[in-house]
Amino acid sequence: MGLTNPNQGLDLQNGTSQSTTALYQDRHGLEGKASYSFAGDAVSGKVWVGGASYKTKNGYGTSSATYYESTASVADIGVNLNAGNAGLTGYYYTGEGVGTTAMFLASHDATGNKRDSDGGYIQATYVIPTKTKIGLAYGKSNLDLTASEAQSSAIVSSNKRFTVGAYHPLTKHLNLVAEWNDIESEAHSGVKNENTTISTGAILFF
Repeated sequence: MGLTNPNQGLDLQNGTSQSTTALYQDRHGLEGKASYSFAGDAVSGKVWVGGASYKTKNGYGTSSATYYESTASVADIGVNLNAGNAGLTGYYYTGEGVGTTAMFLASHDATGNKRDSDGGYIQATYVIPTKTKIGLAYGKSNLDLTASEAQSSAIVSSNKRFTVGAYHPLTKHLNLVAEWNDIESEAHSGVKNENTTISTGAILFF
């Protein structure tokens, strides 16, 4: 369990080109998580669930003269399984009024209605004889419009990414990394933005 400090005066786009949102968090956020790890002769892993609740006040317009209060909430669940050199992880979340991409970003429409969001990812890895870990991952996040918004809106509808990666341990604390990513963002209007990247580097554990 945990308490998070309230956000005060956070300026966020509310999803329209006409105005901005000044978001105030009326009370401390309430957050909780429970996890269970297990290990057997053939399979080991972890299962976890979590949730959070925030009471927010959104002020719209350049003067933020109009305020709408609501309770934002989110819950998630995940599982990780490992058997020999193979690993599999799955994760899912769902929320109301928490936005997408960043906390509270595009979380409400211009009249204070909460937007629903959900998403998740799945990842599979395998360690080959050279001790290099090969991984495949796919993740997607969705943001729904409210009943009062037009389906032709330019607000983001989904962000998704497919990743292929290789991770090789040079030492106990240093891994070499190479990744290929295919990324796509789509608006409710159907407009898409696609990007493909290749990256290399190193991860230092300490």
